[in-house]
Amino acid sequence: MAMKTTELTPFKNEPFTDFSVPANKADMEAALRKVKSELGRDYPLWIGADKVMTDGKTVSINPGDVDQVVGRVSKATKEHAEKAMNAALATFETWKKVPAEKRAEYLFKAAQLMRERKHEFSAWMVFEAGKNWVEADADTAEAIDFMEFYGREMIRLSETNLHRPLPKIPSEDNKIAYIPLGVGIVIPPWNFPLAICVGMTTAAIVSGNTVLLKPASVTPVIAHKFVELMEEVGLPAGVINFVPGSGGEIGDYLTSHPKTRFVSFTGSKEVGLHISELAARTAPGQIWIKRLIAEMGGKDGIVVDETADLEAAAQAIVVSAFGFQGQKCSAGSRAFVVESVYDEVVERVRALTEKWTVGLPEQNYPAGPVSDKGAYEKILEYIEVGKKEGRLVVGGGNAEGNGYYIQPTVFADVDGKARIMQEEIFGPVLAIGKAKDYKEAIALYNDTEFGLTGSFFSRDEDHIAYAFEEMHCGNLYVNRKCTGALVGVHPFGGFNMSGTDSKAGGYDYLLLFTQAKATSRKI
Repeated sequence: MAMKTTELTPFKNEPFTDFSVPANKADMEAALRKVKSELGRDYPLWIGADKVMTDGKTVSINPGDVDQVVGRVSKATKEHAEKAMNAALATFETWKKVPAEKRAEYLFKAAQLMRERKHEFSAWMVFEAGKNWVEADADTAEAIDFMEFYGREMIRLSETNLHRPLPKIPSEDNKIAYIPLGVGIVIPPWNFPLAICVGMTTAAIVSGNTVLLKPASVTPVIAHKFVELMEEVGLPAGVINFVPGSGGEIGDYLTSHPKTRFVSFTGSKEVGLHISELAARTAPGQIWIKRLIAEMGGKDGIVVDETADLEAAAQAIVVSAFGFQGQKCSAGSRAFVVESVYDEVVERVRALTEKWTVGLPEQNYPAGPVSDKGAYEKILEYIEVGKKEGRLVVGGGNAEGNGYYIQPTVFADVDGKARIMQEEIFGPVLAIGKAKDYKEAIALYNDTEFGLTGSFFSRDEDHIAYAFEEMHCGNLYVNRKCTGALVGVHPFGGFNMSGTDSKAGGYDYLLLFTQAKATSRKI
C-alpha cells in the first residue's frame, strides 16, 4: 500500500471505540477470548535478523489475576546488547539513506494493520497492564496516532529540506537538511506500554535512526507484539532491535556505550536522573555529546476557584486522579480549592469516588489493579502516611481480588508541604488542599519539583488569564481534566523534574532525533 505524498490526507486522531454499542462490545469480547487463548507463550530477543531465545526469562503476569502468566520474555545480557548495538550500527548505514517518504510508508502500513486489529492490541493491555477497555482502547488509538502523525511529520521535514529556501545572498546556494543522529536506546514505560513505546520508537526510526528497544519489565509482551507488527510490514531487520532485560545491567551498559548517540526515556524521576548522569559521562572512544529525550513523570494538580462549575470540576478531579488507577504521569493527584467552595467540592469528589467500583479489567470495571507487587506495597505505605497528613474521606486500603487492587483514596485538608502533596505516588491516591483565593491556590499548585500537567477551573476571564501566565507546567488545561492529551492536538511534555519538555506528538518532536546540516555552495 505504497503512499505518495500527494495521497496523504491531513492528520486526524483515531476515534475511540464506543463500547455501549453492542457490536463493539462483542468485538472486544472476541478479542479478549483470542488473546486469552495465546497467553503464556515464550518470546525471543530480536538482534538484527536473529531471534534469540534465552534461558533467562522475564515472566509477565496479569496484575488483575496474579495466577495468570501473560508471557515469558527472553532477557538480554550485556553480550546480547553488544551484538544488538553492532547490528544497529551496521543497519544505520543503509537505513539512513532510505528516503523519508519510504520510511514513513512503514509507519502508515503498521498504523493500518493496528487499526484493523485494534481490539486485539487493546486486549493484550487488558491482561498485561491491567487497563480496562476504555483505557486500553485509548492507548491503542494513541499508538496509531503517533505513527500517522510522525510519518507525516517526517515527510514535511524532508520537503522542508528540499523546498524551503534560506535567505539568499548573490554568491551562494545555501540549504539546510535534517539528518539522523545514529543509534539510539529507547526505554519506554509500562503505563502506556503500546502508545508511548510505539511513539518513541517510530519517531526515532522514521527520522532515519536505528534503535535498541528495551521495554519495561512489567509489560514486555505488548512491546514484542509491536515489534512483530513492524516485521510484518517489512521493516528491515536491525532497524529495531528488541533487547528486554535488567535496567541495572543492560540499560546502564547501553546508556554508557560510546556508540550510543541518543537515549529516549519515559519513566520515573529517579531513573531518568540516573540515565541523565550516565549519558553525560564521556566514554572512551565517544565522539559526540549524547542527546537525552526524557519524560519523567509529575505531581499534577487541578485548581478550582469560587466561580467554577463545581460539578464539572469534581468530575475532572476524580477522573484525573483515578483513571487507570492514577498510574499516568499526567494524573491529577492533587487538588487545590478556594475555601468558599472547598467543602462542596470535597463532598462532590467523595460522592463520585464512592461510585468507582474495583475489579478485573477483563470485566471492564472502572478501576483495576496497580502494576505489580512493588507498586502495590509502596502505594499502601503512602496511604498510611496520608492518614497522618490529612483527613481520610474515602477509600484507605486494599480492595478485594486476586491481584494488586487498591481502593480509590481521597484525603482532604492536606498541607501543601505534606509528603502526599509533594511525592509522586503513582497510584489511586488524591490529596486535596484549601486556599484562601485563586492566587494562593495557584501558588500551592506551583510548589512542586515537577511541572507536567495542570488544570484550572474558573468562569472568570481575569482568573483564567492569570492561570495561563502563572501556572508552571508543560500542559495546562482550563475547565477540563488534566489527563488525556491527544497526539497533534496537545503536544506533551513537562518542565523541571518532569523531563526535557520534549513535546511528544508535536511539530518539534522529530527535530530531537535529527541534526541540522547546513550546506553552502559558491556559485
